[in-house]
Amino acid sequence: MNDQTQWLSPEEQQAWRVFIRLHQKLNAELARDLQVHSKLSGADYEILVALTDAPGGRQRFQELARTVEWEQSRLSHQIARMTRRDLVAREECAEDGRGAFVAITPAGREAIEAAAPRHVATVRRLVIDVLGPDDLATLARISSRILEQLDHAPP
Repeated sequence: MNDQTQWLSPEEQQAWRVFIRLHQKLNAELARDLQVHSKLSGADYEILVALTDAPGGRQRFQELARTVEWEQSRLSHQIARMTRRDLVAREECAEDGRGAFVAITPAGREAIEAAAPRHVATVRRLVIDVLGPDDLATLARISSRILEQLDHAPP
């Protein structure tokens, strides 16, 4: 163990643990709501959102992995499951025989369009509506600061 470890103070530990619990509970509740009401997993929804945000509804496999910040193997398994359910399709890249695209299918587009209103309502109910405008601005500022740190951290 490193003798130079700067342990968390009780206040820091409390803030960290509350943040982790919030993250875990919120993700679990959003995933549960998606599954019950739309038959999509949280992972399905994340992939479909990334593809609907992409030009033409498709992304190169590598770029999609970066977008959702998943490892190749996790994405590959998820895409295989979604392909079997006709939510996405793999398309070969004409310019690069080694590359492949992941594209949203019409069924995938229908699924995300049906799920999104309920999902947004759930996000609003669980997060947005319980925060005032100042709290929301603070949440955005803190989240942006942490994301900036993560984006510039060495791998």
